[in-house]
Amino acid sequence: MPPAAKWEKLAAHIRQQIESGELRPGDRLPSTAQLKQEHGVSDSVIRYAMHALRTEGLVESAHGVGVFVAEPKA
Repeated sequence: MPPAAKWEKLAAHIRQQIESGELRPGDRLPSTAQLKQEHGVSDSVIRYAMHALRTEGLVESAHGVGVFVAEPKA
């Protein structure tokens, strides 16, 4: 099996933070600049990871405001 792509690793890291309760519904995720610095990745890696997490319903984005942990779906 090939190693996970960088965006998959970043998405898994954030997913784990949400599942563990470290990041709670309504919490704002770090900015793109912060994520780039902390994880040593590019803008496109962050975009792919955020898209995956949005598709899973784990985060919501507000244009010009940021990305937030979504409320769990009942």
